Amino acid sequence: MIASEEFVSAPSHGLSQRLAAAAPALLIFAGLVARLISAHSKFLNADEAIHYLLATQPTLPEAYRASLGTAHPPLLIIFLHYWAMISHAELFLRLPSVAAGTAAGWFLYAWLRDAIDRATAVVGMGLLLFSPALIYTSAEVRQYAFLLCFMSATLYSLERGLTGNSAEVRQYSFVLCFMSATLYSLERGLTRNSVGSMLVSAVTLYLAMLTHYAALIFEASIALYGLVRLASMRPKRSLLAAWIATQAGCAAIAVFLWKTHISVIRHRALTHDVAESYLRSSLFHPGEENVFLFLGRANVRVFHFLFSQGAVSVLGLLVFVTGIVLLLRTGKLVGGPNVRALGILLLLPFIINCGAALVGVYPYGGTRHDSYLAIFAMPAIAFAITRWRPSQKWEMPAAVALALAICNFTVTASGSYIRPENQKKELMEQAARYLHASAPSGSLIVTDYESGLLLSYYVCGADITHSGELTKFFYVSRCGGYGSASLLPGLWVFRAGTFQEQIESLKKTVDQHEVWLFQAGFIVDREPEFQGMLGQYGCRSPRKFGANILVCRIEVRGAVN
Repeated sequence: MIASEEFVSAPSHGLSQRLAAAAPALLIFAGLVARLISAHSKFLNADEAIHYLLATQPTLPEAYRASLGTAHPPLLIIFLHYWAMISHAELFLRLPSVAAGTAAGWFLYAWLRDAIDRATAVVGMGLLLFSPALIYTSAEVRQYAFLLCFMSATLYSLERGLTGNSAEVRQYSFVLCFMSATLYSLERGLTRNSVGSMLVSAVTLYLAMLTHYAALIFEASIALYGLVRLASMRPKRSLLAAWIATQAGCAAIAVFLWKTHISVIRHRALTHDVAESYLRSSLFHPGEENVFLFLGRANVRVFHFLFSQGAVSVLGLLVFVTGIVLLLRTGKLVGGPNVRALGILLLLPFIINCGAALVGVYPYGGTRHDSYLAIFAMPAIAFAITRWRPSQKWEMPAAVALALAICNFTVTASGSYIRPENQKKELMEQAARYLHASAPSGSLIVTDYESGLLLSYYVCGADITHSGELTKFFYVSRCGGYGSASLLPGLWVFRAGTFQEQIESLKKTVDQHEVWLFQAGFIVDREPEFQGMLGQYGCRSPRKFGANILVCRIEVRGAVN
């Protein structure tokens, strides 16, 4: 009887071991598929469109100069300048982000496997790959997936460089090369010494700094973490020299970015407008709110952004705090590394980002600008989860899978967000066909700046938002067989309180034209009131394509009685 039970249980035990061994690859594949589906199904949003339009300048110097008008370092625009030469289809433009977002999960797994243990690595990778917010940002033409990839690669290479725990130190190079159906290739390289891994971490850190300014917070955290680690070991002179050289390179890049970009955009009106609009709640305003209430609310909003679900986000915050406490108290794992320094590293970016928000230099709250914090939040959560010892082994992975399923199927997103059913690519295609079929050649299409970016990509075939005849409120230019009037960039969207003045200013320009309004993108300020006002201009029954695209003919020679 005992022999029979052993015979029955052995295959089951072997199967569970094989599934556990295959878990990282299965998670990577599932995360890649989720991102591909998202990238394929949606039309571009305004932020994606502006990156594409700025990148498609005639020459590289012009693309670089165009990038200086954004709030980000130039690396993505420079990369897109060449990438878009191959194809400008939505999916193709998003493929690098899809690959980078997926690769970030693998690098995080490799880092945590070396720094803590395999169980923590698998759970941490799963949390990162299936965070609804990170799936969303990894399927967009934006900087955030690249930032996560470079950060996780830096942590992995740095850990290899500091530990030097094998004769052959493996490293993974991030390759943005797509061939045929292969979307991403992660090529394993070999190097013979830990200094090589330190230099790899330097390169990925530099790339992160040239991708997004959140990497400055990351770099400060890495610098302090490195000092703590180096103080607890006897590093080789070559390793110490590589570390010092890395920090010198970071300082040089920071100075370069300050002189060429940050010092310029910080005084622009658009930067101030952004800080006073959708980022206002993520920056502290002395005299208007209590500092402790601000920090408490901001921390909840950060985790709500990462998990996109109220109850799970609060639970995630509590488990994160538990994980940090456990890491700081654990010290050295039995037969493993000292994780107290890791606890310091995972906490530092939150502390630095909070400080930056308090002095008004970087937002901390429920927006995509803090998506980089997932690299630090998920490992702490994973560490706490894997210290849980349920009676059945399947209970822990089942609980994690259930929580992530709840997050992904009951999304209550924070910040700017278009629901998937309203961002279907087919809706934009239908709107473009309707406009072509309904608006006679020579008609004037009036659009705000946000919508003009999408009109440029889907209808005009050229950028109408940054050049043309300059009027008080609009750039007036050609849009294929139509004329266009695009609201100036600093004004961004139509608002109920200013729309009448702006549209009345077009009377002289459009005296001989039939006029159509095209609006698409995120919901604008006081949207119901704005759409109600359109009736005064003959647009009583606008044609809508989902909740975020509107097309209608308007009369601007005088309000209709």
